[in-house]
Amino acid sequence: MNPADWNVWVQAAVFAGATAAVWLAGTRLARLADAIASRTGIGQAAMGMLLLGGVTSSPELAVAVTATLQGTPLLSINDVLGSAAVNLIVLAIADVAVGRDSLTTRVPKLGVVIQGVIGMMVMALVAIGTFVDGPVFLGVGSMSWLIVIAYGIGIRVLLSSRADEQWQPTGKASKDDSPDDDDPRSLRRMIALTAVAAAVILVAGFLLARTGEALAERTGLGTSFFGVIVLAFATSTPEISTVLEAVRLRRYTMAISDVFGTNLFNVNIVFVVDLLHRDGSVLVEAGPFAATAALLALLLTAIYVIGMLERRDRAVLRMGYDTIAVVITYIAGVALLYGQR
Repeated sequence: MNPADWNVWVQAAVFAGATAAVWLAGTRLARLADAIASRTGIGQAAMGMLLLGGVTSSPELAVAVTATLQGTPLLSINDVLGSAAVNLIVLAIADVAVGRDSLTTRVPKLGVVIQGVIGMMVMALVAIGTFVDGPVFLGVGSMSWLIVIAYGIGIRVLLSSRADEQWQPTGKASKDDSPDDDDPRSLRRMIALTAVAAAVILVAGFLLARTGEALAERTGLGTSFFGVIVLAFATSTPEISTVLEAVRLRRYTMAISDVFGTNLFNVNIVFVVDLLHRDGSVLVEAGPFAATAALLALLLTAIYVIGMLERRDRAVLRMGYDTIAVVITYIAGVALLYGQR
């Protein structure tokens, strides 16, 4: 049955139920990731980027595949780029949860900064791709290929970097709490439970995609603004739950790596959309609206990268100066996007 044929209240109910399922599974996923990191010795940054970042990207992937096959690839692109900006607002929520000190002063790893810089680079390529109509290879635009290649090179640099050994921050809040390996479950069982949580997030993300597309038509907001704001918030629900749970566990590096890692994974979804679209470069078709959304995500990332390097402890209204700047920039960006819809 096509969700577009459902009553609007049924659509809204399914949308809300799927969002709740994603939230609960995301919270569970963060706890499992922390336990696996403790058991295996994998770093918090790597766990946040590879496991949390990859799994929490699945709703955006579900949106991308579903919406593109339904003939609305621009909804996919706008959801990916909108989610990148919303995910950074998730860090603002986490900063408020931390309260006393700025969240970015609690991250002792330079690798997280490198993640942010790589994310800024690929977002810049996305923005360039909206007005550079290069040749198409194997049905995919040249800029989409370049984004994937840049991502691969960036991850290789990140994983081989020794920056954390050579760069050590100072200050009272420079370390995550030491991991506790007191979970009685076997590693195999924890991995199996992680797979279940990931499956719930994927299925719920699929429902978010189908009902979100239908609601986009019903509300009259259009696929551009609805995708970059409303649907982006819904598909960012896993990041909200996992990041807040990571902060509750005092795994601050994992929290920020989750967001930066998710954004890196999400940008690769542009390649998937382009591959399924099969009608020229999807980024060029997305146009200035997508470019603005990509540049907004780039700006927000840059602010947090500066915050991690500058390391100002003081918090105002339970937020660091960088978070205040992020919130103001996001609001201004949303107003600009609304005018472009």
